[in-house]
Amino acid sequence: MQMMGAVLDHFRSSAWYYLTAVLAACARIGVFRTYFNQYLRRPLRRLLPFLDPFVTIDIAAKPEDYSFSYQGKVKSSDAYAEVLAYLSAVCSRDARELRAEGAVEGHTFVLSLREGQVVTDDFKGATISWSAVAEEKTTWRASGRCCRLTFHERHRRLVVDEYLPHVRRAGQEVMFGNRPRRLYSNKKELSYHSTRDEVWSYIDFDHPTTFDTLAMDPAKKQMIKDDLDDFSNSRDYYRRIGKAWKRGYLLHGPPGTGKSTMIAAMANYLKYDIYDIELTTLESNSDLRKLFIETTGKSIIVIEDIDCSLDLTGSRATMLPPLPALDDAAEAGYDKSRGKRHNILTLSGLLNFIDGLWSAHSGERIIVFTTNHLDKLDPALIRRGRMDMHIEMSYCGFEAFKTLANNYLEVEAHPLFGAVEELLGDVKMTPADVAECLMPSKRSARDADACLTRLIDQLKERKAAEEDKESKTAEEDDVKDTAKEEDKWETEKVPSKSKSKKEKTEACQVVTNGAHTGASGVSVSTSTDHYLS
Repeated sequence: MQMMGAVLDHFRSSAWYYLTAVLAACARIGVFRTYFNQYLRRPLRRLLPFLDPFVTIDIAAKPEDYSFSYQGKVKSSDAYAEVLAYLSAVCSRDARELRAEGAVEGHTFVLSLREGQVVTDDFKGATISWSAVAEEKTTWRASGRCCRLTFHERHRRLVVDEYLPHVRRAGQEVMFGNRPRRLYSNKKELSYHSTRDEVWSYIDFDHPTTFDTLAMDPAKKQMIKDDLDDFSNSRDYYRRIGKAWKRGYLLHGPPGTGKSTMIAAMANYLKYDIYDIELTTLESNSDLRKLFIETTGKSIIVIEDIDCSLDLTGSRATMLPPLPALDDAAEAGYDKSRGKRHNILTLSGLLNFIDGLWSAHSGERIIVFTTNHLDKLDPALIRRGRMDMHIEMSYCGFEAFKTLANNYLEVEAHPLFGAVEELLGDVKMTPADVAECLMPSKRSARDADACLTRLIDQLKERKAAEEDKESKTAEEDDVKDTAKEEDKWETEKVPSKSKSKKEKTEACQVVTNGAHTGASGVSVSTSTDHYLS
């Protein structure tokens, strides 16, 4: 027992001895760490780029449950998806081990790197490396997917200020190009808190019309295409001149001249979405503003037959109807309890929608109005700056007919073209009517000779009808002119009779006055004779 106690005493003393040594060493380490942090860390960090001059940036995917974000608000674009879209072309060219994922929209695949693979990209003389790494999952919502960007320290400003924005823009264009075009239509029930899905409904836009198949004069089509190209490539120009990146087109002309077809051709040419606004379903200017806020860039906003949608003609001061009577308040949309009018969409609100402060929202846009009656629109609505280009959709000319003949009959020349050209110069016929003649209901009748003969017969009938109408109009004008001449003659004849009667009366008065004058003369003469005698 005494021996065991001695051993324990020796152990305790030696433990404290060794522990004291360890604590003294830790104290020295703590003193060194403090000294390092205060005096050595900053100089050594300046030397770090010489030891490891490369910088890395991780771009992680968003959480898996991001689609269920608060109240379904409009989400910011996904930088990770944009990077994948941008790298898809680079990966397909250089990488050996790839992963293919179906695009969120459309029928294409997005190629990305498998973990451990590296590809390089060159940008303005700088070499940038991209790799796929596994992100550490700090939360249960983290996706674990990450793209790592590696570059030299001397290219930091180039990468941060220019390359990364370039990657996002290019990725957005790739994503936009991969998905199908959409045709949106506004819903009737709107509120301030409505999200995009609650404001717009859409279908895939798969209209086959292009400028090649559009029945229009080739020079006019080329002018419109050049204008669209200038607009879509002028982002920096519009920013430099301080103008919202938008352009207005007014399509006017008779029904059946291809105004809606022109819109489809514009959308397919630019690969833009179409937002078709029905003004009659809106109740106020705020509804129109809400619709505009929930549109995206690279889109065409269309209001067709704007002269028929609402009473948007004439003075802006007379747009609001008078307050309804109390008995008719419910029918007129007047809220008695609040004393407010519901249907107050005005021309002023539409003008602000076109070129007000909200018009610069979210990228490039084209605004298109169509009308059959240009003279009915308020000049303030269609002036330059709002509707920058006025395009008249006129009747079918010979060049437009040749396009239709090539579309429907697959012929570029025919002996009957001369007769058609001569008749189209004399007869007004819309492209829709010409197309109807070239597209018979029976497949067996789709012969070029038969279709062109049918068109010529239709043109001749219209020409004869127009000539008959002109002759009848001329006869009616002659009858009216004759009636006017007769009325004029009668009008002139009545004053003539009155004048003759007046002249006769005056003549009688002159004769009577002459007789009185003669009697007086006799009397004077007598008295003179009497005086002389």
